Amino acid sequence: MNMEVLRGILIPFLGTSLGAACVFFMRGKLNPMVQRALTGFAAGVMVAASVWSLLLPAIEQSEGMGQWAFLPAAAGFWIGVLFLLILDRTVPHLHAGTGDVEGPRSALARTTKLVLAVTIHNLPEGMAVGVVYAGLLQGNAGISAAGAMALALGIAIQNFPEGAIISMPLRAEGASTGRSFLYGVLSGAVEPIGALLTIWLSSLIVPALPYMLAFAAGAMLYVVVEELIPETAAGAHSNLGTIMFALGFTVMMVLDVALG
Repeated sequence: MNMEVLRGILIPFLGTSLGAACVFFMRGKLNPMVQRALTGFAAGVMVAASVWSLLLPAIEQSEGMGQWAFLPAAAGFWIGVLFLLILDRTVPHLHAGTGDVEGPRSALARTTKLVLAVTIHNLPEGMAVGVVYAGLLQGNAGISAAGAMALALGIAIQNFPEGAIISMPLRAEGASTGRSFLYGVLSGAVEPIGALLTIWLSSLIVPALPYMLAFAAGAMLYVVVEELIPETAAGAHSNLGTIMFALGFTVMMVLDVALG
């Protein structure tokens, strides 16, 4: 694996870690309006990345199937949705925005459930970056180094608030600054792991790349609709979340089209 790929799959993890580092400079929980804005922005980035960086390339790579070119994208998309649905039902986790607990009953600490929630969010993002770089390594003409970097940067930008959403509430609840930062960092560690695993699987099953691109898109959109959009739209001033969603979507779209 070359340094360009390694750097690319570590950039999103760096975004989470920098967000978690906010605990060293800020006190208390994030302002609810700020958290709503950041969540909306993250949702917009993920939706745009799912379309431009994943679904459209998956369809383009299946053009040889003629009118059935949509099939790998549709199949991979639904497998990704079902995969996240299974994780959502089998892993105990805590919604950062509402405090609601989902998944099976568990004696795990509240902080652990919060970290698991963000870990579930981050897994499909790591897989998305991994599958794009897998296509780059395979010499896929539809995936450029700049396009792969655009996706990595977009994911890193939306990971920044996720790191802060983990570390700062933990500090406010009494955890030490160092421990709060560590939990925030660990919540993003699944991304490079997921990316490396996806690259390895793609090297074994080269024709599966369109399915894996769509799989990552389905998994990310499941997270957006199930977790992020409800948090963005809940309560008063939901228009702020909507505007930030549009801004995040635009930023990711521009990055992908301009650099891709």
